[in-house]
Amino acid sequence: MRSVTKSRRRYRGLLLRLTVSGALAAAAILATYPTKAADALSRAELPPDALVQSLSSEVLDSARADLALGKGDSDHLQKVVDEAVGPYLDFERMTRLSVGENGWRSATADQQRALMHEFRTMLLRIYGSALLQVGHHHVGMRAFRARPGDIEVMVRTQVASSVGADPIPLDYRLEKTDAGWKICDVIILGVSLVENFRSSFAREIDQNGVDGLVKALSDRNRQSATSSGKS
Repeated sequence: MRSVTKSRRRYRGLLLRLTVSGALAAAAILATYPTKAADALSRAELPPDALVQSLSSEVLDSARADLALGKGDSDHLQKVVDEAVGPYLDFERMTRLSVGENGWRSATADQQRALMHEFRTMLLRIYGSALLQVGHHHVGMRAFRARPGDIEVMVRTQVASSVGADPIPLDYRLEKTDAGWKICDVIILGVSLVENFRSSFAREIDQNGVDGLVKALSDRNRQSATSSGKS
């Protein structure tokens, strides 16, 4: 029981580190192919389990080997996150799910765009900070089950460290889009990222409306940017 409690305390850090890990590795994988293979062997043609397996196994070494990231180069970090993480996350769906269907429907088109912008900025900043903390972890794949024609699947993995801690279940929910498979949620120890955000976002909307949530996210992003500039 104590081990499970400690694992849950590590929830946020591990969740974010491994989400970053999965996304960042894609750049490394595509870079190993000839230039002409960029289209033929793009993520659009990888099945979801193979995509997650490849990303997860490659990224930890790639992240640790990046000397600029190791030195805390914030400009380089932001570039890496924007270019490598963004394409593999479905920000629109993650925002909609995190806000909740009622909150999303009640928002105007302008408010929805503002929410997506602030949510995307928040996630990328969190992912960037987590990337600097990548430790000695490895990812093992668990049994993958899907039927032909499925457009939404769960890829189950578990994360273990070299220091002997208990493996942490880490699952990715992916959806098939016109651009290929994209991550729309991450579940660790049975806790969904979007559901975790949904409860706090719902409280903010109940108290201050959609504009209040936009402002809260904007304030958080601004404070994070200021803190990064001072570090």
